[in-house]
Amino acid sequence: MTTGAVAKHFGVAPTTLRSWDRRYGIGPAGRTGGRHRRWTPEDIAVLAHMCRLTSEGVPPAEAAAEARRAAATGGDPMTGPDRGDTPGDSASDTPDTGSGARRTSGTAVAGSRTPTDGRATGRGDTDAGEAGPGADGTNRRPPTGGGNTLPLGEHVPQECRGLARAAVRLDAPTVQRRLEAAIADHGLVTAWTEVIMPALRAVGRKWQTSGERYVEVEHLLSWHVSSVLRLTVARADAPRAGSPVVLACTPNELHTLPLEAVSAGLAERGVPQRMFGAAVPAEALFDAVRRTGPTAVALWAQSRGTADRAMAHRLTGVAWGIRGARTRPTVLTLGPGWAAGPTVPGTRRPTTLGSALDLLAAASAGAGPNAA
Repeated sequence: MTTGAVAKHFGVAPTTLRSWDRRYGIGPAGRTGGRHRRWTPEDIAVLAHMCRLTSEGVPPAEAAAEARRAAATGGDPMTGPDRGDTPGDSASDTPDTGSGARRTSGTAVAGSRTPTDGRATGRGDTDAGEAGPGADGTNRRPPTGGGNTLPLGEHVPQECRGLARAAVRLDAPTVQRRLEAAIADHGLVTAWTEVIMPALRAVGRKWQTSGERYVEVEHLLSWHVSSVLRLTVARADAPRAGSPVVLACTPNELHTLPLEAVSAGLAERGVPQRMFGAAVPAEALFDAVRRTGPTAVALWAQSRGTADRAMAHRLTGVAWGIRGARTRPTVLTLGPGWAAGPTVPGTRRPTTLGSALDLLAAASAGAGPNAA
């Protein structure tokens, strides 16, 4: 195969492959017919091993050395070392930072690692793409979002870069594995805030500036994020007994991923819930509230156009129960769509995933719904 064909297959810029060849010796071993260099199946297998490692967050130099070592010793270049033995794998080899605390809802929880910060490792000041940090042999930062890179900006965790690289390459198994590892290692709130959301935003920005070119990357990443969030709910212990929390999008809102993150966070905390998903008609939601008697309702709106303020205000007055002892839920308006105006009367508007989970968990653990 030609370098151009290999680049297209792996989703790597041809210039990146040439840089890797010069810098790390990852390239076609010889020439066939004229000056053109052709990649053999063995060459491609070594490159595939390197790409797999870089998608895990391993710096290109270390990934190339491991890929060459595996090929030279007769190991399977497509399998490589076990995940726990991968040099530089941020999910297994990253040392604790400081006191080993992680951030959840703005507080430190002892005994858990934060995602690796590029500033601490010297690997962070670049955008996510196949070239990776230092792939061109210099310390220069590549143009933000150029070529096959995603505009992640500076100082994002190494796990986020590994996730973004895998998404650009459409490497679905690695995307799934990185997402599961981020949540398992750091908890839902930190994984969502520091790993998942920066990658999703970067894909969205790339899509907006590149026409339709990155639609497939956005779809693949979003699908796997949704899958892992739902898997988190399914794997959680059974929720405690009691009235549920209701989660729903406004009638014209189709974006559900952030609300799925709320659902996963509630499942981690053992809070009973009812998820109704996208585009819930107002009257249907009011009926569901009367039937389930929730302690709280979280109403998501992604944009100003979908933030139905009148519906949210009406929701605060929905009550159920016998005369003289009627109750109503705490209502939270979630999402950037509600930020355009003042808080809807009778509701609360947390601005982070952690604060939303704290409020919902507190409502669930309290005396129950509000007296009407």
